[in-house]
Amino acid sequence: MQYSLSEEEVFVHSTSVLILVGILGLALGALLAFLAVRGRNNVDRTQELELRLREANNKLEDFQLQVNEHFDQTSQLVHNLTESYREVHEYLANSAMRLSSQDIGRQMLEAGSGKLSDNDESQQKVTPPRDWAPKEPGAKGTLDEDFGLDEEPATANR
Repeated sequence: MQYSLSEEEVFVHSTSVLILVGILGLALGALLAFLAVRGRNNVDRTQELELRLREANNKLEDFQLQVNEHFDQTSQLVHNLTESYREVHEYLANSAMRLSSQDIGRQMLEAGSGKLSDNDESQQKVTPPRDWAPKEPGAKGTLDEDFGLDEEPATANR
């Protein structure tokens, strides 16, 4: 028994194979296109992130430059202020020497240079008051919390 296919059966068989191959080709093409577009989106996203990172770094560098310029200018202004103070002090000291006694003028000049005169009160050793110390053994000092308070309050009804 030999089985032979008719021409019509071969045509139907080859048509269904052709349709099946076409569908598989279409699906494979769609999958490849999807993967290509997805990969392209990842590349675009990476480039966008790199661009944003570069912009953030540029902003940081600009900010650091502004901070450095700020402190440079502040330093210069403080230096100018110090020089102005020194000039005013020297002017006042010279005026004091011309207009008052030489001792007062000399003291002002020495105070401006950071030197203190010998009779300056701030150089003398200052001792704190000793009022907290008891005047008699067992007695409380003047600055004690209980000084002047009786241990038992006196009653007025007796």
